[in-house]
Amino acid sequence: MVVGLAWTPAGGDVLFVEATRMKGKGGFTITGQIQDVMRESMQAAHSWVRSNAAQLGIDEEFFANHDIHIHVPAGSIQKDGPSAGVTIVSALVSLLTGKQVRPLTAMTGEITLSGNVLPVGGIKEKVLAAKRAGVHDVILPAENKTNVEEDLTPEQLQGLTTHYVKTIDEVLEFALPASPRQERQDAEEREKVLST
Repeated sequence: MVVGLAWTPAGGDVLFVEATRMKGKGGFTITGQIQDVMRESMQAAHSWVRSNAAQLGIDEEFFANHDIHIHVPAGSIQKDGPSAGVTIVSALVSLLTGKQVRPLTAMTGEITLSGNVLPVGGIKEKVLAAKRAGVHDVILPAENKTNVEEDLTPEQLQGLTTHYVKTIDEVLEFALPASPRQERQDAEEREKVLST
């Protein structure tokens, strides 16, 4: 499960995206209180993950023998818009690689099939929703940095760390960190390099 950020007529809100897999024949199911644009965003996220399976360490044969189900338990308020793209990719990659999503992290951003993260609307409302929900880290499109700087005060940002990204790879690098064992090994390698 990954925490996304959404804009609704009532203001900003957090969005929980759940993903699961099961034996099957390559089916892809989408459920929840979502509308057409978000469904298209989910399809784009699924296509990006499939087309980049090898570099993500995912068995390319997996998709032929399994079904994937994405669910957005959004309550009674319908969600729409493309801004859940990064959230859906993160949920799928977490599911298929076994990497845990960094806790207390939320994100928003539209994606392209080539792996770019595009700006979205409602940034002020989304960031404030993240703060209300107790989030510590917020991943945002790099092109939305101006919105944060112009529309939010330092007091409103207190307790939050914003991470600006241009590509899906940057999202995954932060959202799905290496295991503690891998991080220790990387740190040891860096120490060796610095000491030589």
